Amino acid sequence: MEPSEAEIAEAKSRIGGPYSWYVLGVLVLVYVFNFIDRQIMSILAEDIKADLGIGDAEIGFLYGTVFGVFYALFGIPLGRLADMWHRVRLLTMGLTVWSGMTALSGFANSFGQLAAARIGVGIGEATASPVAFSVLSDYFPKEKRGTALAIYSSGLYIGGGISLFIGGLVMQKWNAAFPGGGPLGLVGWQATFLAVGFPGLLLALWVSTLREPIRGLVEGIPTPPEPHPWPKFFTELSSVVPPFTLFHAAGFGRRALLNNLLAAAVIAAIAFGLTWLLGSWQQWLALGVGIYAVFSWSQSLKMRDAPTYALIWGTPTFILTVLGFGTIAMTGYAIGFWGAPYAIRTFGVDKAIAGLFLGGGGAAGGFIGVIAGGRLSDILKRSNPAGRILVGFLAIFGTAPFLFVQFTTDSLTIFFIMAFLTSVFGSMWVGVAAATSQDLVLPRMRGAATATYFLGTTMIGLGLGPFLVGKLSEALGDLGQANLALLLFLPVTSTLLFLVYRQLPAAESTRVERARAAGEPI
Repeated sequence: MEPSEAEIAEAKSRIGGPYSWYVLGVLVLVYVFNFIDRQIMSILAEDIKADLGIGDAEIGFLYGTVFGVFYALFGIPLGRLADMWHRVRLLTMGLTVWSGMTALSGFANSFGQLAAARIGVGIGEATASPVAFSVLSDYFPKEKRGTALAIYSSGLYIGGGISLFIGGLVMQKWNAAFPGGGPLGLVGWQATFLAVGFPGLLLALWVSTLREPIRGLVEGIPTPPEPHPWPKFFTELSSVVPPFTLFHAAGFGRRALLNNLLAAAVIAAIAFGLTWLLGSWQQWLALGVGIYAVFSWSQSLKMRDAPTYALIWGTPTFILTVLGFGTIAMTGYAIGFWGAPYAIRTFGVDKAIAGLFLGGGGAAGGFIGVIAGGRLSDILKRSNPAGRILVGFLAIFGTAPFLFVQFTTDSLTIFFIMAFLTSVFGSMWVGVAAATSQDLVLPRMRGAATATYFLGTTMIGLGLGPFLVGKLSEALGDLGQANLALLLFLPVTSTLLFLVYRQLPAAESTRVERARAAGEPI
């Protein structure tokens, strides 16, 4: 139902006002829980490895790939649902699912059971950022959007930092109280999953009280609600979940089906080749399924929503943004996960101490960096249409020297200091990438744009980073050298960002015209 004039007037009064900042505060808390549940495995990794009898590559797979692939895969249809349905309700449902699956992780007794629970966490968490990006973009005008999204993104570092401290403390206290396992036979790492999962269910009740903003009102393009969101959601779901993708492609004709089958065959051959060369079939199977799902969705989107396809997959600047910031995320996720195990192995530091200093430093450094980066990006954009991307360069070149010292020093104190500085510079890009993805599309496309942007930070960043470092650690016998190998991606990342910088002004200024040319009724 169309909003009345009174409702529109009331909604306008909330844009950029106190209620907008209240909503931002609640969504930051949601993102904090998001990353507590995601990052908690870092401090638990050594105990999980010992209890389940797995290696570094497998623990990197559990933390990164199996979570990241399903997070990215389901982020596509859930991102589209965020463009069509009541976003607050969607986030409430997602928060309930991922918190419940985190708690269920505490009852896992095998690699397969924990992998299944991590899949559930990934699916639930896929609702968070598409909803939050879309809601915040409707509560804050464009000139404040980079700052607002940077503040929201600070939850990544706060949650990641808190998780290390809470995880180390709970696990240590539990194991001290119950050396042979406590109630229900639960050991420390299992009890920690339960301890961080249940509070999220209470937070979901709070989230359900937030007001849904009018989509597009902030930019003067109020968009009416989609009258039939669920059939379109299930259509979207069938475009990414095999084997339904084949039936979905067949609906567009024989040529579309043949292209889909050809893509599946090529991806399967590459996955088989990587398994033959490197082993770890679970990694390449999961990543292959994810890449195939992304191809199927883009193929379907081109047929069903040409304007959205034109502004996302049909815009080279958007794809370069996804790839560029995805490679930055690969380094960030890998270091964020392997920092605690490295400190425990190299310096013999107590888990609670490692969690306190790495978690506290990571939370503080990440918060400072992401807020400073977002604010600086808004300032630079006022005088330079591509100014935000300069903050991306600052993030990658500012991080490199601290990262090198962090994994070569013999001093635990210097290691903690370098980890803090790495967090400061390494987090500056987050709000920049988020705001850039939103600026390149129309309001009704924000959820899909967010889902596509997160393909880079998950399929590339989370799906490859932690696993590759784990695999290199096993091959080299040196976790520090494995982390330093990430610096080899610096030329690739800087080249991608340079291309984005050159192309962004034209891509952003022509978005309406290009959408109209593709059939958008505006």
